[in-house]
This record gives sequence, C-alpha cells and structure tokens, in this order.
Amino acid sequence: MTVPSPDWRKSSRSHDSGNCVEVAGNVPGVVLVRDSKDPSGPNLAFPPAAWRALVTNLRRP
Repeated sequence: MTVPSPDWRKSSRSHDSGNCVEVAGNVPGVVLVRDSKDPSGPNLAFPPAAWRALVTNLRRP
C-alpha cells in the first residue's frame, strides 16, 4: 500500500501574520497538523474522530 504525501492546506481564515497551522487530511487514518512557519519541523497526528471533536469544540461559542 502506498501512503500519499500529505496535502497541506491553511485555513481560509488565516492572515498574513504568519501565525498559522496547516492541516493535511488526505493521509488514511490520520489528520496531520503542523506550524506553517516551520514546515520541516514536527507535526501532530490525530485520529480523525479526535480531530473532528476538537474542531467541533473550538467552533462552539
């Protein structure tokens, strides 16, 4: 099985301040998150259900 290279994207709400995270959701079984200022640095890996729960909770008022 070939694992695809992460397809990194920034939020549409990101600004030019450089304080952004990038997310790659195209790797099977995992959602990757990294600091856009350090793309070759470490990244976090979340199970998809945990990522959905995090985003859902962040969106709550």
